[in-house]
Amino acid sequence: MSVYRSLFLVAFVVVVATAFHASAQLDPGFYDKVCPQALPTIKAVVEQAVAREKRMGASLLRLHFHDCFATGCDGSLLLDDTPTFTGEKTALPNLNSVRGFDVIDQIKAAVDSACYGSVVSCADILAITARDSVVALGGQPYIVPLGRRDSRTASKEAANTRIPAPFSNFSALLSSFQSQGLTLEDLVILSGAHTIGLARCTNFRSHIYNDTDIDPAFADSLKTECPVTGDGNNTAPLDATTTVFDTVYYSGLLYKKGLLHSDQELFKGDGSASDGLVSYYSANPTAFWADFGVSIVKMGKLNPLTGSDGEIRLNCRRVN
Repeated sequence: MSVYRSLFLVAFVVVVATAFHASAQLDPGFYDKVCPQALPTIKAVVEQAVAREKRMGASLLRLHFHDCFATGCDGSLLLDDTPTFTGEKTALPNLNSVRGFDVIDQIKAAVDSACYGSVVSCADILAITARDSVVALGGQPYIVPLGRRDSRTASKEAANTRIPAPFSNFSALLSSFQSQGLTLEDLVILSGAHTIGLARCTNFRSHIYNDTDIDPAFADSLKTECPVTGDGNNTAPLDATTTVFDTVYYSGLLYKKGLLHSDQELFKGDGSASDGLVSYYSANPTAFWADFGVSIVKMGKLNPLTGSDGEIRLNCRRVN
């Protein structure tokens, strides 16, 4: 390595360390000076991954949600278990369900190469990747505040208790969101992320066989792929246009075609506030896109580590 190159890297590390230490708040321009190629690099890998498999966009978006709702937006979800450490991947909401970790690994490798070092946190990668996945599937871009750092620990218990279950009733859903400082509006808007992706039979089996707030023909159409007994790993789309970030999810709820019990809980047809929001967004895609950006940015600010707290992981799957 040349002397010039060595001096450049030393100076670069000093600048990056100073920038991270000085940042106590999230800032959309956090990487503009230390690594201007960071965001374009992440976007390119996300676009490639979604082009290979449309479902991956929903999976990457979900990683950000499940990370934030456990212990905050700190990358804790990405940590693998070790003989002496139990992370969040085996929590009930995540086990055999969350996916896309290999894509996060690819993004981390690509962005570290573009930045000549480990500059971008895994927690920020999740936040940026969620936005880029939405855009890749037809949604509108929104500005992501950055500067999160990565946790050195995780909590399986928090993941088990704080991430809303697909079997939750409305009061449990609202309580879960309100405990995070989020509102009824945030609940309905962020649930709109179910306009993309699939769900496993085990998560909607009870809804199609036991619930009454579901269109009978819709329920019957799902029973072939989700028999009353079995391992429950067959999947079904969360709405009728599962690879497009649109408002068909809300339209389905109006006709009792929510795939999950928790989905249909948002629309009861009783004139409640959530009913009104579902009706509104079903007819106003532009409003949904705009409001989704606001709500997910709000969610992305849940208990981030900033400044000198936490670390910037060299490998998203383990602490340094």
